[in-house]
Amino acid sequence: MNTIAVAPDAALAGLLPGAQFADAYALDIALPKLEARGAAERIMARSPRWVAMLLALRNLVVAPLGLHTRPPSSPAGLGALGIFPVLSQTPDRLVAGFDDSHLDFRVVIDVTRRPERQRITLTTLVLTHNRLGRAYLAAVLPFHRMIVRAMLRQARQA
Repeated sequence: MNTIAVAPDAALAGLLPGAQFADAYALDIALPKLEARGAAERIMARSPRWVAMLLALRNLVVAPLGLHTRPPSSPAGLGALGIFPVLSQTPDRLVAGFDDSHLDFRVVIDVTRRPERQRITLTTLVLTHNRLGRAYLAAVLPFHRMIVRAMLRQARQA
């Protein structure tokens, strides 16, 4: 099954109050007893080459603007997944992201058990602070959708 766009869970708004952008994508898989951390590791363990190239280009472009090109450490001491510091985790939900001068963002990975399947939902929340944040968000959105879908599909792989 492919990834599908779903409505973001309204209850997640409290993770980033005032967020101007939210989207969510889901994937149903048959793997048994996958927890949120395991799902997040499958999603973020490696990036397709084209995603890694886009990230490298992004880092070249934003470094002169003073934006993060490496992840800050996790304030919760939970480590990082890829470039995202983990802020909180439970068996069913992992929240990662960080706050920056131009925008704050959260990536939320939820695992919901269903009969014979599990649904993994990846939600992105963004709160922009200024013109640079709004411009950055507008520039990355077309790529964001492709990247999230590609990364979420990796949850099927061990």
